[in-house]
Amino acid sequence: MTAHLPRPRKRLGQHFLIDHNIVRKILDLAALRPDETVLEIGPGRGALTGPLCERAGQVIAIEVDPDLYRHLQATLADRPALDLRLGDALAFPFKTLPTGTVVVANLPYYLSTPLLFALLEARECLSRLVVMVQTEVARRIVAAPGHADYGVLSVLLQCWTSPTLAFRVSPTCVRPRPDVGSSVLAVRIRSEPAAPISDTQHFTRVVRAAFAHRRKTVTNSLRDEGFAQEAVQAALPQAGVAPGRRAETLSILEFAALAETLASRTNPRSNS
Repeated sequence: MTAHLPRPRKRLGQHFLIDHNIVRKILDLAALRPDETVLEIGPGRGALTGPLCERAGQVIAIEVDPDLYRHLQATLADRPALDLRLGDALAFPFKTLPTGTVVVANLPYYLSTPLLFALLEARECLSRLVVMVQTEVARRIVAAPGHADYGVLSVLLQCWTSPTLAFRVSPTCVRPRPDVGSSVLAVRIRSEPAAPISDTQHFTRVVRAAFAHRRKTVTNSLRDEGFAQEAVQAALPQAGVAPGRRAETLSILEFAALAETLASRTNPRSNS
């Protein structure tokens, strides 16, 4: 490894993209315009950052590692488009981003799921995402009902976005070489959710509760997560969901119908 480059920190889950062909494919997939703002989470050594600055009007890059932050300050000082921030991406106020921001990033493996949920909360500010994540996470995001990978991440991401697994990335393209596979996702924010939802918070709670006990039926899982059994038993047939089904078999439309019927009948009991 070149001595002057900051070394990867294992505790931060750092894996640096080193393959220029993969960088080019990510940039082509992002299809950036000169007037667009880009958010890059975890720029690392800047493999994507420099090329992003050449294609976008503004690049907001959030780096948590002070050594990498200083490295990027020094090596990309001549890039006027770069707005480099030192800090934890999970603490970043994503909802303050300019409308239409494009996320292009090699997400830290150990934070990819919480970061995606945080970005989903700020979806009104975003137009699309092109992100590299663990292949396992990518499969969960694009999984269909009935598949073993289908879960909370699948339902919530697919409800408000259109995700596509664009291509896979060989471990040889990353340093240090990861023990897991990587994939690049292209994710477009939907103008409307995939199903009618009147209360986003309630819908999310129903989905999370239904998947909380994957081996149990939806009826039992919802009950165990604090929803009144009588309300669940009445809401399921009204939503067109058989009581013996498990969460991984329900479509987004069925989850939405179930959430709506539950909301119309009673408020769930609190576990707190």
